[in-house]
Amino acid sequence: MQVKFDLAKWLQDTEGTWLCLRVKIPQIAIQFVQSMKKDKLYIAELKEHREKRSNDSNAYFWELAGKLAAALTQSKTIVSPEDIYRSYIPRIGDNSQTVPIRNDAKEQWFKAWQSHGKGWICEDLGSSKLDGYTNIICYYGSSVYDTAQMSRLINLVVQDCQDQGIETKTPEELARLESEWGA
Repeated sequence: MQVKFDLAKWLQDTEGTWLCLRVKIPQIAIQFVQSMKKDKLYIAELKEHREKRSNDSNAYFWELAGKLAAALTQSKTIVSPEDIYRSYIPRIGDNSQTVPIRNDAKEQWFKAWQSHGKGWICEDLGSSKLDGYTNIICYYGSSVYDTAQMSRLINLVVQDCQDQGIETKTPEELARLESEWGA
């Protein structure tokens, strides 16, 4: 269950310390509290709300990646839209984590991570400080990007398309598309 909130405070009384949240939809919070079981432990994950990307932005990215692949293929550099996409993933920023993986489990880890989609990439960074482990940087694909990450992905393909003389949306149209990402 997720609950959006815009303000938080803490209180302390004889029962303990409380985290209080001002929620946007009170009915969800009320239902949750009423359904809680006594003597059970619960976990809450708190993080800044970020809007997900829109399907329009995803479709526009793939449209441009296709045009860019065609242009590059005409110039005798054979490349697919998927290759273009995968080349951008490490350049997005704030879309990876580095984990130590046991050397004997490395191949299995790569397969499992990359099975999430085309943009879920792993790179071997070499030996970990932990004996018998390798550090692996794991990049998330665009299926989980927020608007800021998707904006950076679109900007990369737009710039490369413009460099190849491929027509892209005007800055105004791109701004409109970006404003719709949160809608």
